[in-house]
Amino acid sequence: MSEFSILLPSLLNGITTGALYALVALGLTLIYGVLHIINFAHGSLLMVALYGVYFLAVGFGVGPYQALIVMPAAMFAIGYLLQRYVIGKASHERDENILLVTLGLSIVIENLALYWFRSDTRIVDTPWSFETVEFLGAFLPLPKVIAFFGALLTAAALWGLMTRTDLGKAIRAVAKERKGARLVGIDVDHVFAMSFGIGIACLGIAACLLMPSYYVTPQVGHGFVLIAFTIVVLGGMGSFVGALIGGLIIGVVESLGGLFLGESLGQIGIFAIFILILLFRPTGLLGHKV
Repeated sequence: MSEFSILLPSLLNGITTGALYALVALGLTLIYGVLHIINFAHGSLLMVALYGVYFLAVGFGVGPYQALIVMPAAMFAIGYLLQRYVIGKASHERDENILLVTLGLSIVIENLALYWFRSDTRIVDTPWSFETVEFLGAFLPLPKVIAFFGALLTAAALWGLMTRTDLGKAIRAVAKERKGARLVGIDVDHVFAMSFGIGIACLGIAACLLMPSYYVTPQVGHGFVLIAFTIVVLGGMGSFVGALIGGLIIGVVESLGGLFLGESLGQIGIFAIFILILLFRPTGLLGHKV
């Protein structure tokens, strides 16, 4: 067997896995990269979305992809209300307080999940969970291929929102100069809540696309949130295209690292890249100052 025949499937699998990471990071890049809110509850809210998809499937027979109709909207509502009535009020608009509030939220959400759902691993069986697609001789899991295109569409939608709509212009104005935006009549609190809600809605999309090939436990968000922060820094804060490219790079590095170094050491490359980016290009691949 040639080296290429081994590398190609690993490379393609890394790209599709990276798309899943990018989906989680897209919401974070809006919240963290544009609004400078360090949302430590991002992983916990992804866990909430995954449980939502799971219970829709087992309780009401709604498939993960059908759940795309309701989960993003439900997560947007959760995110909007959290920012408007919990994070915003408890932090008193001070960035350092937001860090503590989101960290506290993460702990509360995770422990509530542990109390209600225990630490049992739950999965959703779907007819297509184990389907594969042949591409260039490599067999790729169908759910990951769908997630890849889902990530492309989500990144394009967010880019369009930020560049082509009044809400996007308001978000960028608030991110650049909060007091100035308030002086020209922008409802800053509403814009913050909308931005946070949109970022959390991305987790609803990610959960629907993750669930056919992944599982949910109360601790499932831990691994995702660390990788998502790495992707945001790698791609450039506030860049949705950068988050997408960063996610694909991280997926490939993890896959090739696992191939050459073993499964347990596969993620070393991710954090090596993180350190190199901080040293040589702190703004990230496509980042810009806001």
